Amino acid sequence: MADTANKMYYAGRKQQAVRYLDSAFHRSTGLGFKQVYDYYFFVYNYALYVKNDHEMAMLYADSMLSIFDTPEKKLKFTTEYGQAHLSKGDVLFELHRYNEAYSNFYSGKVIAANNLDNCTLGDYSYRLGMILYKQEHYGRAAGFFKKSFDETTSCDADFNYFYRRQELLNNIALCYSKNKMNDSAMYFYRETLSYLEKNKNRFKDKPQMGEVAQGVVYGNMADVYIRQSDFDKAKELLKKSISINLREGNDNTDAQYAELKLAAIYDNQNANDSLLNILNTIQLQFDSVKSLYAEQDWNLFMSHYFSKQNNYAQALMHFKLYDKFKDSIRNNNRKLKEDDVAEEVRSLEKDNEFNNLKKNNELQHLYLNVTGVFAIMLIIIISLFFFNWQKSKNNIKVLDQLNSRIYNQNREMEKALAELQVNSQEKDRILRAVAHDLRNPIGGIASLTGVMADENFNPEQQELINLIRETSINSMELINEILEATNSTSVLLNKEPVEINALLSNSTELLRFKAAEKHQVISLITLPRPLQICISREKIWRVISNLISNAIKFSPEGSAILVKAEETEQEVKISVKDNGIGIPDKLKNQVFNMFTDAKRPGTSGEKSFGLGLSISQQIVEKHGGRIWFDSDTENGTTFYFTLPKQ
Repeated sequence: MADTANKMYYAGRKQQAVRYLDSAFHRSTGLGFKQVYDYYFFVYNYALYVKNDHEMAMLYADSMLSIFDTPEKKLKFTTEYGQAHLSKGDVLFELHRYNEAYSNFYSGKVIAANNLDNCTLGDYSYRLGMILYKQEHYGRAAGFFKKSFDETTSCDADFNYFYRRQELLNNIALCYSKNKMNDSAMYFYRETLSYLEKNKNRFKDKPQMGEVAQGVVYGNMADVYIRQSDFDKAKELLKKSISINLREGNDNTDAQYAELKLAAIYDNQNANDSLLNILNTIQLQFDSVKSLYAEQDWNLFMSHYFSKQNNYAQALMHFKLYDKFKDSIRNNNRKLKEDDVAEEVRSLEKDNEFNNLKKNNELQHLYLNVTGVFAIMLIIIISLFFFNWQKSKNNIKVLDQLNSRIYNQNREMEKALAELQVNSQEKDRILRAVAHDLRNPIGGIASLTGVMADENFNPEQQELINLIRETSINSMELINEILEATNSTSVLLNKEPVEINALLSNSTELLRFKAAEKHQVISLITLPRPLQICISREKIWRVISNLISNAIKFSPEGSAILVKAEETEQEVKISVKDNGIGIPDKLKNQVFNMFTDAKRPGTSGEKSFGLGLSISQQIVEKHGGRIWFDSDTENGTTFYFTLPKQ
């Protein structure tokens, strides 16, 4: 369940990931220690870094520590135990309870040092670097960031440490930038981008996170160009940064800071219209992205703008708000800047040394007692060894008998599976034969009633004829889908190079008239360039047609349907999104089953046989792709399927 939640989280669906994990956690029984810890750690990170809810984060940090209730767990799960202390320290630090935070940080370091856990030691060095950075000791902070990068060299197989290491390179560059060492700063910014580029193929399931990190670096690099008065280059980088991190699920706070840097350039260049436009854009974001620093700078630039417009009343109002935010930030940071981190660490080290001496003395007494106990236990062990040796011979005989029974059961299961496969093939053959034999007489009935419908009958007779005709047509459609479903597993694909944009355009155009009957509009977003892939044109057309037809069928009149193609390095992803009635949770596991009970009538009473999605799944999987969907009853349904490019 943690893997699924992580994929959703790194795809930008953070709240949905937490809801999914929370539901799975409370439904599950018999979870292991690591699973419980991972749940607490996941929700803790969401509370602290996404929701900014310190009270909730503290509850989960305490929950993490509480599960280490035995010495065995503390020794076996050293990394997690040290990480739990560091996590609680992070919450205390955000609450400005700095002495308690340092104590927890140091406890995490001691746990890591005693067990040679370099990854946790790297976490400790990272936190000290962040504290010194916030205290504006940039040179000392850079030293701790470099130390953390070296300590975590062997840890970056894990995505979280890989992401931390690129952050450390960026932080080193930031320290040099703050000290106006432009060449050194640019060197480490480029190292960060190079590190991200070299490792982008290692974590293909999280491409969004690498993109976010690049956006942050672009915004930071712009600071150097601003100092060098190269405003064109700075604006280019800032716009790249904003376009990346202003997207939903990305680092919107960093995008806001980049927008403020861009505002500073417009202010400096007296580009008043551009300045006002971007300030208005930032203002709209304050409801969802809150930052005292951003609101402080925004009010300063608004004051500058109104001053240039000779609107001194508005300028003064915004300057007062700027001054108010500035005082609030200064008060929040005063206690942090007054703290002497080095002195606090030295004090903690002395306390730890005293505790170690005390423990050593206690251990010496314990060793004497243990030696006597071991002597007694040795005698008992020798006796038990002889007894168990006799017992193990009997156990081996029993195991041989059990292995023989298991082997025979496996043979029976293999035989049963073979019979099931034969029965499945026979079922398909019978279905094809019945459907084929029924198609001609039912087709004849449909044609005959079509002719009869044009004759002059009384209303009651006309209604009966129309009912027979409609039933015959529905039966023909069901027969054709049965034939398609039973044939699709055995028929070989006739693949050929097909230009995917053209196929999508043709498929969409053919169904626009059907959508128009319900006053619906189909929109199409194709690939930015023509692309040929080797597929069965007819079969993939059938998949696209099925998905769009379902979107039309289950969407209300006047709604919009979006068909979209996207290209990745290895495949093409096609999606069909509607704003319809959605798929209830109880039916989601059945939609791809043949003869499923999940079939429902359309929004205008259209008939549904439930075979189309099963056929589509068979076709896509025979092409080496996959098909899935996202759906809820409020926002409609989006079906996706992929096709390999090679």
